[in-house]
Amino acid sequence: MLVAASLTPLMGGTQTADPGQQIFSSTCAACHGLDGRGGEHAPNIATDPTVQRMTDRELTGIVRYGIQGKGMPGFASSLQQNGIRAVVKYLRILGGQGTGGPLPGDASRGKALYFGPARCGECHTIQGEGGFLGADLSGYGRTHSPAATREAILDPNKNTDPRHGTVTAVTRTGKTFTGVVRNEDNFTLQMQTPDGCFHLLEKRDLARLEHQSKSLMPSNYGTKLSTAQVDDLVKFLSVTPGPQTSEPDREE
Repeated sequence: MLVAASLTPLMGGTQTADPGQQIFSSTCAACHGLDGRGGEHAPNIATDPTVQRMTDRELTGIVRYGIQGKGMPGFASSLQQNGIRAVVKYLRILGGQGTGGPLPGDASRGKALYFGPARCGECHTIQGEGGFLGADLSGYGRTHSPAATREAILDPNKNTDPRHGTVTAVTRTGKTFTGVVRNEDNFTLQMQTPDGCFHLLEKRDLARLEHQSKSLMPSNYGTKLSTAQVDDLVKFLSVTPGPQTSEPDREE
């Protein structure tokens, strides 16, 4: 649900190359964040699936009239129709859609890399194929811009959440397990190692448990793959649909 506090509407001024970005920065970012992924006063409206499934007509109505009782004001009196359209268009860009211009790269070559030399498919599932150690990347391009996808490939350790990073468990008998946590409580730890095996460990039997702010994903793709190959991977991830392959109707 779109929520915002009282904001200062954009009344005019010099236009930038992207008027939607200017309006969003001045009118929406104070609550929703500059990237639209949520702030102190309002939620993520860039990559939230509920928002992404809304049509342009629905989003236009929310920007124009607000949401009664939810703290989201309407901007019909302060933004003209073309300004509202620009905001909606920019919101799609923040969500990885409508980024303007064709992407470089070849999706078929990217798929071959994904399941071949790049070995992405050993850990990541996409459309039902691949491994299960990493996140399911089906529809990844719907919630991530091509730039964000490229960054995730080339710098997987940037902004890694420690809760979802690598865990190393060392038992009192000297066995070491490195992988990702699947379940954890006060007494036990279930983790999965890169070979796909699950291990249920009693915490009382552990000599050390280390949560690391790094990903199990290789960090050398910048040197292992050429620029063209990275383009191919980004293209493949950007155009491959998720479980819901039908696109919602949008107002042109």
